[in-house]
Amino acid sequence: MAITKRETPVASLAQPANAARPGRVRSVRPVGTRTVLAELSGLQDVLALQAALFEAPLPGQQDVLAAAETVMVRAESPAAARRIGRILLELDLAAPTPQDGGLVVIDTVYDGEDLAEVGQLTGLGVEGVIAAHCDQTWTVAFAGFAPGFGYMVGENQALEVPRRSSPRTAVPAGSVALAGNYSAVYPRRSPGGWQLIGRTGARMWDLDRPEPALASPGHRVRFRAVRDVVQMAPEPSASAAPEAERPVVEAGSGLRVLSPGIHSLIEDLGRQGHSALGVSAAGALDRASLRRANRLVGNAPSAAAIETVSGGLKVQAVGDQVLAVAGAPSALSVVTPSDNGSGETERQRTVPVASPFALLDGEILTIGVPEAGFRSYLAIRGGVAADPVLGSRSTDTMSGIGPAPLAAGQLLPAGGEAESGVVGSPELQPDYPHDGVTVLDIVPGPRADWFDQASLDSLCGQDWTVKPESNRVGMRLQGTPLQRSRTGELPSEGTVAGAIQMPPEGLPVLFLADHPITGGYPVIGVVVDHQLDLAAQVPIGGSIRFRISPEYTTPNPGANEAPAGEPAGSPRKGSN
Repeated sequence: MAITKRETPVASLAQPANAARPGRVRSVRPVGTRTVLAELSGLQDVLALQAALFEAPLPGQQDVLAAAETVMVRAESPAAARRIGRILLELDLAAPTPQDGGLVVIDTVYDGEDLAEVGQLTGLGVEGVIAAHCDQTWTVAFAGFAPGFGYMVGENQALEVPRRSSPRTAVPAGSVALAGNYSAVYPRRSPGGWQLIGRTGARMWDLDRPEPALASPGHRVRFRAVRDVVQMAPEPSASAAPEAERPVVEAGSGLRVLSPGIHSLIEDLGRQGHSALGVSAAGALDRASLRRANRLVGNAPSAAAIETVSGGLKVQAVGDQVLAVAGAPSALSVVTPSDNGSGETERQRTVPVASPFALLDGEILTIGVPEAGFRSYLAIRGGVAADPVLGSRSTDTMSGIGPAPLAAGQLLPAGGEAESGVVGSPELQPDYPHDGVTVLDIVPGPRADWFDQASLDSLCGQDWTVKPESNRVGMRLQGTPLQRSRTGELPSEGTVAGAIQMPPEGLPVLFLADHPITGGYPVIGVVVDHQLDLAAQVPIGGSIRFRISPEYTTPNPGANEAPAGEPAGSPRKGSN
């Protein structure tokens, strides 16, 4: 089904009368099924709306993310998202009360690689840039890109400069930078396209602090020119957590990793509600499979388990354990090593997927290559007792938060997350992607209007191949490139898992759980929330076809519950 411009739900949500009125939301665009994007006239209104939503959350509101000209609101359900969208359009935004998050002074050595170029671009010269940067107070307006990366707005526009035409592949941690009307400090080594004017030894993100971000939204920042800075110590382990948060576990009981396979991580259902810190939810990519594995061993649904891709994981029981594997169907073999003292020979047996089983002390479980799908979830009764970070034991590969990838020889203790005295009964699993084309339903927008009709038709009219560069951040897709109908840059705005972002080369990137929380490329559509589990099971080299959600229709502006973006039943898989 092709996307047509008349189908976009923006027309039903936006009120044209607000378009030129400061203090009101100009329009609201759906972002998938459970999120809406409010467009505003400028940063002042963005901050006003953000403050209002923090002070008095709307019914069903889960998370709020402010950006340059938008505020994204995540809701607990599609119905709540529609209600929130209508309420946002009726709000009168008072000027925000200045947030006194305190003053942060950042000592800075002004010797950045782009300092001279910024001096030319602004006409201020090197000394003028340094003076302009130091002689004003900056305010952190919103967070994004990475944990601890705060977009700071100044008191004037003297330092307005464009991003670099060619982004760097690696910007050092502590780099002080400019782009547009904003200044920021890179909290960790990462790619980046901002103009570098200096460096600091200040640790912008530190999980050992009660408030991890040194400068979060509302904080005022002054940069102080110095001749040298104390270099930052090596970053602590991502899995570090305050002693009070560490679970009490029985020493020596759990699983020892003999081989992590291609890539194995500890994941739970993620860390929600930290967008203001620049932290995405992360968590298991196939949430239903994680819940199923936990249910089978009697754990709480959110207990931490092992997520592994494409087989090869091999673990040994330390003490008797109860396990279950859900997700991609794979051969599960259990080896009981020979006992040299008794003369018994090695024994081997197989166990079924989606069924609880015992792994006795010393026995070895190996997960084979999946027959279909891509990701498997290994749950241990009690859960994996990793240290929580911001309330979750999940690994976030984008930000570096959470436990490190599993390594051979590592002991994973069993925790105390069992909530039932009994294990579950064997369960049936859904079909997983194999040789055919996996069909994913999408809701158009929020930036489908950046593309002409031919490109919109092409999005849903071809099969896309999952490229090897894909990972937990996003699935990179190969096919016939799409062409934008607009030029220029889109101001950074919030993104969600399931967003189909379109870089300049025209090849889609389907964001998964570890996506950056803001992005500057237009999102042409968003996969419906309940099919993200299915998307996560499409293997490298697999094929995807997008289609408009069958239950997506143009909402009626006068209806109490417009059906836009309503989930369309169970996940589908097919060929066409």
